[in-house]
Amino acid sequence: MNLERVAVLGGGPGGLYAARLLKRSHPDAEVTVYEQSPPDQTFGFGVGLASRTQRNLRDADPASLEAIVAAAHPHEMSMQVGDQIARLAHGDLLAIARTTLLHVLQQQAQNAGVRLHFGERRDATDLDADLIVAADGINSATRTQMADTLQPRIDTGAGLYLWCATNFALPSAIFIPVTTEHGTFVAHAYPYAPDRSTFLIETDEETWRRAGFDVSTDKTAPQDSDDFALQYLQDAFADTLQHHPLIGNRTRWMRFRTVSCERWHSGNVALLGDAAHTAHYSIGSGTKLAMEDAIALDRALTTAPTLEDALAEYERVRRPAVEYLQQIAHRSELWWESFPRRMNLPVEQLMIAYMTRAGKVSVSRFHESAPDLVRKGLASYANAPVDSVPSTAIADWIFEQPLDHDNDRFEHRIAAPELRESATTVVLDVDLDSAWDPEATALVASAPNARLLWLAGPPSRAAVLTRLDLAERLRHHTDALVVVEAPTSCREDIAAGLASARIDLAFVDEPASTPADPVLARFGASG
Repeated sequence: MNLERVAVLGGGPGGLYAARLLKRSHPDAEVTVYEQSPPDQTFGFGVGLASRTQRNLRDADPASLEAIVAAAHPHEMSMQVGDQIARLAHGDLLAIARTTLLHVLQQQAQNAGVRLHFGERRDATDLDADLIVAADGINSATRTQMADTLQPRIDTGAGLYLWCATNFALPSAIFIPVTTEHGTFVAHAYPYAPDRSTFLIETDEETWRRAGFDVSTDKTAPQDSDDFALQYLQDAFADTLQHHPLIGNRTRWMRFRTVSCERWHSGNVALLGDAAHTAHYSIGSGTKLAMEDAIALDRALTTAPTLEDALAEYERVRRPAVEYLQQIAHRSELWWESFPRRMNLPVEQLMIAYMTRAGKVSVSRFHESAPDLVRKGLASYANAPVDSVPSTAIADWIFEQPLDHDNDRFEHRIAAPELRESATTVVLDVDLDSAWDPEATALVASAPNARLLWLAGPPSRAAVLTRLDLAERLRHHTDALVVVEAPTSCREDIAAGLASARIDLAFVDEPASTPADPVLARFGASG
């Protein structure tokens, strides 16, 4: 395909990376980036790059990835609750200052022959180009102008968060909750330079209001930072901050907005990154998604015979991965919004709950990368010595552990079919879109007074994951034992639910390598 002129709206990482790739694959084309802000002006602090993202960038363009890595800061990961801390060795995690990343990508784009125009706001309708790449962010003017064709949808989360930073490098990335007189705040923080760390802090609306942040938010101008909130949180996280200050950059409380579009292109205009979609920050950065979009767009334009074919192919190939990540991100978002209720778990078990929260990572897979940490968490789950946890067949071992609940004793975690018919059991047929929507909340609020709640429903994996989330809510709201029913194909998800204290028992159809004699145990004299 012959492209003579390519215009990119937006000089963020996604737009710059797309421009470089397109110039390299179409060397005779004139590729121009239009960015309305100065080259060194940006919102935010650090950008994280996981190992898989690094591999994708290396495959697409080794030179720019090497330049990014050379300017990045490696770190590991940890979680702390009170005095308990769990460390996860993960040496391939990198973070880089957003300003540094922009500088690297600006230089890489110019090296390829891309023209950069800063301080210049342009409109897609005013540009004369064969292809227009709209990488103009979450507030995309292009998406708004073409809303009738693109059909965007924006869903707003219930929790609130703010981005800030501090002027020293944390020893590792850390997830840490702090409870004040007003409620619990959770920090997601990581070092991105020798003298800088990102601090993202979130909380629920009730805590936010009790702390007076509804008032401080209203008083903060759009271009300013909420100094009242920064001072409050600086005091709350003083130990983690080692008494360093929190630094703002137009820092104010926000609710996360999940953007999705029915179409990502119209005519010769293609959306990229946050303009087309967003995914919650707890599962992956918008920068990662935008740069991987750029790779998919470039490949489609290289192989398709026409522009329309290329843009259709870009969307066909890229959309499933994005939508899958959005689904995982939504579950992760809801998990973090409900994080305080899990703070009673031992920290290693809480780390298992964190890693398996959205169904992307199984306990077995997590064990492969962090065996010592996982074995400690599983020992807490089973109330057993660490050395009793095996190094193989982790899911089998999880199902085999006994359970004592009040006066009842279960020899393992597989519920007997007869238990479903017990007079003390209430079976709930659950078919919900979310374990946190109004229907689910009403179900939890009206949960029957039973010794055991048995959750059944559709056999799809998405439905099983929703039942696990609902089961966790019911466990916190009632004194009942909670069983989730699932097909064998979801066995690893059920094992994660058990190990993470989302459920008490499971009924897995035709379970493989689980106890062959599910027992009723001593579940009440009349059971």
